[in-house]
Amino acid sequence: MAKDGIKAYKYVGKDKFKIAGFDTGDTGEFADRAEALDEFVHNLLRINKLQQKLYAERKEGVIFIFQAMDAAGKDGVIRTVFNTLSPHGVREYCFKVPSSEESSHDYLWRFWSAMPARGNISIFNRSYYEDVLVGRVHKLYKNQILPERMKKSDIIGQRYEQIRNFEKYLYDTGTRVIKIFLNVSKDEQARRFISRIDTERKNWKISSGDIKERQFWDDYMEAFETMVNETSTSVNPWYVVPADHKWYARLTVSRIVLQTLEEIDPQWPVISDDELEAVQEYRKELAASLPGEYIPPVPQLPEFANPGIVAAQIVENEERAKIVEKIARRKARGFKAVEELLETTPTLASLDAIIEAIAEAKDQETEFEEET
Repeated sequence: MAKDGIKAYKYVGKDKFKIAGFDTGDTGEFADRAEALDEFVHNLLRINKLQQKLYAERKEGVIFIFQAMDAAGKDGVIRTVFNTLSPHGVREYCFKVPSSEESSHDYLWRFWSAMPARGNISIFNRSYYEDVLVGRVHKLYKNQILPERMKKSDIIGQRYEQIRNFEKYLYDTGTRVIKIFLNVSKDEQARRFISRIDTERKNWKISSGDIKERQFWDDYMEAFETMVNETSTSVNPWYVVPADHKWYARLTVSRIVLQTLEEIDPQWPVISDDELEAVQEYRKELAASLPGEYIPPVPQLPEFANPGIVAAQIVENEERAKIVEKIARRKARGFKAVEELLETTPTLASLDAIIEAIAEAKDQETEFEEET
């Protein structure tokens, strides 16, 4: 389902992306958020398991790049889709305006330190693509101290080529670069800006500079369109995700992440026969050193082996009764994926981190969410 659901949004350098004809309000095969919830839960569980294997195998690194206009929902997507993963193998980088030190180097220089080690995932909340977006719209390169020979060249055109070559180098040396453009409409951005202004706790999210940038909307749309068409490749594709409905953007990104990890197909490392024989002997020694008979612990599902998705534990009857009541209420609300887990795993005590994030917490970005 995931592969079919994102096919229409994937660009690999063949079909041209036309931003004017793109439906930012598309919700695919789903009528509303409730219909998509079961798949979203399932996707997160699968992503969690595959990320553990990716980290253990340590063969390939992955970068997920997020680009968008202000208020398109980058932070919310990153928080909900990646929050369940182990912090050992995942890091997010938020790239702001370059510092004076960073500006004294080439525009790719500050990104090298954020490259993931094999087995790790790096999340770029904005990236070097800002140099062909903001840099292009406001012609920032004209104010940079550059050699005269560069000032006579097509700087933005050269950057597209440089980025393609940079990403090809990363892929050829073990790192995939998956690029996601959250495409929000101008009207929906206005609604979300209004919500930020009207809600005191969100005031910090809005500035006069954000509003002023709206006058360059058409220029930005042209820059995004060119960016996708100039830098999409079969190994480092762009995904243009409809972002007017946050729940659908989050589901779609979960599909993209899941498909990427499935294509990598990481496996648990296998030790040699000699090593296995040695550790089995060591196991006997360890078991013999314990007082009394050694009783193996209750096995736990690998999907729940990190703080983001809480594992099954033995609890007192009173506490278990509270949890069972809470789970029953959630089951009644249609959590099929969770219900299946509960039926097959009777010791499952809590899924709070995942269910609270997905089911209980409504989108707080805008009051218009329910209407859309």
